[in-house]
Amino acid sequence: MIYTEKLLKVLLSPHVSEKTSDNMKKNNTVVLKVLKNSTKFEIKSAIEKFFQVRVYKINTLIVKGKRKRKKSKLCKSNDWKKAYVILQPGQNLEFLGHSA
Repeated sequence: MIYTEKLLKVLLSPHVSEKTSDNMKKNNTVVLKVLKNSTKFEIKSAIEKFFQVRVYKINTLIVKGKRKRKKSKLCKSNDWKKAYVILQPGQNLEFLGHSA
């Protein structure tokens, strides 16, 4: 039961941009924000369990937070992890009206 609860917390949200929407159409790829300490196996297990699709491959990367100036202080936003999830041919995942 603890493992299922952890899988619920792994996937945070879909990452939506022009580049990701093009990837959805061309390469059957979904881009997600995930927990920074999650592994590829945990991400794959969560997607296959909750969306009932078969995952072909997962690529992950850590996006560094941006530095911004507020008055005289320098602030930095948090780093976060992005996962490119490539689905097997014939699989479909509906996200925000886009199908991958």
